[in-house]
Amino acid sequence: MSDPFADLAAPSLDDFAALADAAFKTLPQPFKRLAGEDLTDRSVLDPVPHLSQVFLYRRPILDEWAERGDVTLGELITNVLVHEIGHHFGLSDADIHRAEDQA
Repeated sequence: MSDPFADLAAPSLDDFAALADAAFKTLPQPFKRLAGEDLTDRSVLDPVPHLSQVFLYRRPILDEWAERGDVTLGELITNVLVHEIGHHFGLSDADIHRAEDQA
């Protein structure tokens, strides 16, 4: 019996980065605003000299996507990005869901 998935491959790092870039461009306005204000709201005494970053860990996201099967990979990446930005700025899950519902 042949493996029906033998010719399939996980999205490459470039594919994943393109999905993340597209997700960032379609963020709900409250999250775009928060991400844009990150630079202007920093203190001159901030010990971190580089920009804040959000890391999207490819393998856990791919694993969740494969397990769920009810969302596209782009939708899942967008959801993770929204939550990471929201939590960075101290928003609760309820705040994040409310902002997503209003978008």
